[in-house]
Amino acid sequence: MSQKRVRKAVVPVAGLGTRVLPGTKVVPKELLNVVDRPILSYVVAEARAAGIEHFIFVTGRAKGAIEDYFDHQIELEAQLAAKNKIAILNELLAELPKPGEMSFVRQMQPLGLGHAVWCARDIVGDEPFAVILPDMVMDAEVPALKQAIDAHEQVGGNIIVVEAVPHDQTHQYGVVALESQNGRLNKMTGMVEKPSRGAAPSNLIVSGRYILQPEIFALLADQERGAGNEIQLTDSMFRLMESQDFHALEYDGVTYDCGDKIGLLRANVALALKNPELGTAAREALLPFFQ
Repeated sequence: MSQKRVRKAVVPVAGLGTRVLPGTKVVPKELLNVVDRPILSYVVAEARAAGIEHFIFVTGRAKGAIEDYFDHQIELEAQLAAKNKIAILNELLAELPKPGEMSFVRQMQPLGLGHAVWCARDIVGDEPFAVILPDMVMDAEVPALKQAIDAHEQVGGNIIVVEAVPHDQTHQYGVVALESQNGRLNKMTGMVEKPSRGAAPSNLIVSGRYILQPEIFALLADQERGAGNEIQLTDSMFRLMESQDFHALEYDGVTYDCGDKIGLLRANVALALKNPELGTAAREALLPFFQ
């Protein structure tokens, strides 16, 4: 099995963002703001801190603004320079990719997460890669994806990042089954999508970060449609589990589902309060609502 270093990340950004409409009618959900920057800015920063060298964005129609975000805005940059707003200018320039750091491929039909990942196969090639769900902002002292990559370097195979939820909520999520539970990194025996109440094999749910081996692409190529009449990544992971090890990593951090209206609100409040420049002002702004 390949033990190559994880250098590439697939970022599926073709989704319609229906849970946060009407805000996503003309703005991609990945570009909705959390405090002072788009959701996608947090995700890319996390991956860069984990050592990712090449981002593969799987886009769809009406998602051109994502590609534009990671490009120069010549007039804006010139205006900021002319007005001596150098700090803001440097902040914008810092987000721009190095030459060759980002690729964009089009998912022509909305056929599911598995199909989106498969669209990136030729750019990923024959090496392990990360999958990052871009509406999940994962706030952690050690970036969530770095925790996953460190785990992959330790045990190889495939890594699924998970987190604990109350047992009475497990029916809302995909839940992993473990061979045994000892510490944060454990071998998996299966996954269950939205199990019946009381029937979940654990209280560890699948979050938004994966490390997968390239053999997943051959399985995705002939994967039958599953839930929602879509090609599900989970279904191909089940099949890959028959021949390769999967480990669940219970990461140390907090997840904000920014594809959900309340999750987006939570992310804005929590990260505003933590922001070293805005935290005090944010706390003062929120205080009247709790008096």
